[in-house]
Amino acid sequence: MTQPTGIGVLTSGGDAQGMNAALRAVVRTALSRGVPVYAIYEGYRGMVEGGNRIRPLSWDDVGGIMHRGGTIIGTARSRTFRTREGRLQAAANLIERGINRLVVIGGDGSLTGADTFRREWSSLLAELVETGKLSRETAARYPFLALVGLVGSIDNDFYGTDMTIGADSALHRITAAIDALVSTAASHQRTFVVEVMGRHCGYLALMGAVAGGADYVLIPENPPEPGWEDRMCALLRAGRAAGRRESIVVVAEGARDREGNPITSDYVRRVLEERLEEDARVTILGHVQRGGTPSAFDRWMSTLVGYAAVEELLSATPDSEPQLIGMRYNRITRQPLMHCVEQTQQVSAAIAAGDYQRAMELRGGSFTEMFQTFQALASALPSVTRPRRRRIALLHAGGPAPGMNTAVRAAVRLGLDQGHTMLVVRNGFDGLIAGHVSECEWQMVDGWGPMGGAELGTSRRVPSSDDLAAVAHALTRHSIDGLLIIGGWNGYQAAHRLYHERDAHEPFNIPIICLPASINNDLPGSELSIGADTALNAIVEALDRIKQSAVAVRRTFVVEVMGRYCGYLALMSGLASGAERVYLHEEGITLDDLRADIQEMIKGFRAGKRLSLVIRNEYANRLYTTDVICALFEEEGKGLFDVRRAVLGHLQQGGSPSPYDRIQATRLTARCIRFLTEEMERGTAAAAFIGFINGRVRIFDLGELPHMVDAAYRRPREQWWLQLAPIARALAQQKHDMHDMREL
Repeated sequence: MTQPTGIGVLTSGGDAQGMNAALRAVVRTALSRGVPVYAIYEGYRGMVEGGNRIRPLSWDDVGGIMHRGGTIIGTARSRTFRTREGRLQAAANLIERGINRLVVIGGDGSLTGADTFRREWSSLLAELVETGKLSRETAARYPFLALVGLVGSIDNDFYGTDMTIGADSALHRITAAIDALVSTAASHQRTFVVEVMGRHCGYLALMGAVAGGADYVLIPENPPEPGWEDRMCALLRAGRAAGRRESIVVVAEGARDREGNPITSDYVRRVLEERLEEDARVTILGHVQRGGTPSAFDRWMSTLVGYAAVEELLSATPDSEPQLIGMRYNRITRQPLMHCVEQTQQVSAAIAAGDYQRAMELRGGSFTEMFQTFQALASALPSVTRPRRRRIALLHAGGPAPGMNTAVRAAVRLGLDQGHTMLVVRNGFDGLIAGHVSECEWQMVDGWGPMGGAELGTSRRVPSSDDLAAVAHALTRHSIDGLLIIGGWNGYQAAHRLYHERDAHEPFNIPIICLPASINNDLPGSELSIGADTALNAIVEALDRIKQSAVAVRRTFVVEVMGRYCGYLALMSGLASGAERVYLHEEGITLDDLRADIQEMIKGFRAGKRLSLVIRNEYANRLYTTDVICALFEEEGKGLFDVRRAVLGHLQQGGSPSPYDRIQATRLTARCIRFLTEEMERGTAAAAFIGFINGRVRIFDLGELPHMVDAAYRRPREQWWLQLAPIARALAQQKHDMHDMREL
């Protein structure tokens, strides 16, 4: 006998941006497999109450929800569900609707409750049979409850996933708030104490401090040593003496000292006012961190885990262990649910026991690394007096990318802290040849972290054979001992040329390293380049506005995005926005593709749809341009719908860098400075490029560059994100003969 496959989905605990994207993915994946799916409104409370709280969802019911914060099916805590009587009623309500598979989106409490429910399932059904509320035959059709967990928590406090649903969006709110506070603080020469969420997890506080360029941070996992008040005030006082007009201290709500006593934001304020004798203000961000539109990452990540959750449920057997679906290194992962819950709870237990070393270890290596990097940045005082024996030059090459300024700020301050003289080169290799090289001090890069563009200027010029002697002369004239190139494809080409010409030009025999900064995400050796996340968020924000303008009429929008021959921005923005079709150069465009897309579009509009969103990578096809596609859709639509084009252009390159781009620019830069320092201390001259592979920082020899790229199309040979294209198509394109369709 075929087992029932009805799927129930609920959101529980605190709301988190991205929950709606996960819900949409669960519903559409289930429906595309022919499986009925039910929303359980108001979490476990709705499961216990039953009735209209458990309702089937159609394809259209989850249309147009990806941009909405919170959860459209509601969330509530339920004391009744914590009792056996409550769970007994919940089981009866699920069976009444043919549900024996659950997707639970919530935190550790919600997921623990779900596992308790699963383990009791057989005994609950037996009791329902004994009391006559359920027939033995019906109970036999539901021998087990399959369970999958997705973590919805802005704190990013869960083991088994790099990021939880909502954490990236919350970090956007925090970073925007700090950016806004900096300007008013500078106006009054004032210190702001910013309190962020995180009772047992300092992720938001630490990453918010790094992204916001804060001066001091207090987190639960690593309390400061006794006397921290004096050290904090000395640090802020030194900044003032150097000319800095504002100071920011970030405090996690669960911060404590080494004895376990709470460190409140108000206590920090009083310390600052008394010891620095200046105004200090407290800003408690509170629930604003939970609200608002989800970031691009929270949309596409939540979509992927929602899709995988249904796949996991449909393959579950009575012997299957419940799984937590998460993301590790930009890939979907599955781990035993209760193991992840137990590991998560160990962190708060370690903090309560005062075992802070263990708490940091449980958070993982990258968390510890960023904490150490922040400490190094904060302690790189403007009065650094170490002997300056080495000279490191920084320059940009290629197009501007948000995050370049963040990298320069980190490089200057970390380099000074290591005892180097830091040189900045304006306007790339053109500026190097022209002699636009100057020393840079601590205060000169103050405030650069949140700035978009490239304050040093940049150039796409790759030194030609005729330029090499001039470049060598410039390196010698300015006594440059190490070179950090921050940029894109042109920077990598330039570095490889210097590397290749070392035998002919002795000055090129210095340590060189390239840091990937390109909105196109088209560089080898790194799954994500600096600037791509900011560009993706800019695209998704523009698409939200386009969709809002278009739903009042029947309209197809064809939106052209950047990327050259790399389709990362097109595909990921399509995944994050729910676009129906994405055209990539990697997949090509044929006339048959366009004909099939038009037919699907016509079916949709005839069924009542109001909007069709199509995204095209700028170099997707030489002949089927954006204008040609628009004209073709317009002609074949025969007046059924309007067609509009939108070329987003250079707005994708502008704007303040996202928190992710600031954090990863800082992380990569710290490793670059360490690389250059170690090379100079050893007297060696390795040339390399750096990046993220499988979540880890990797450094590659420049000699490997030609083997890792598709030179004809200037993109990496391996593009991890291409495997996501089938998922994007499956969740966006409805079978129109199933039911009506109104919008994406």
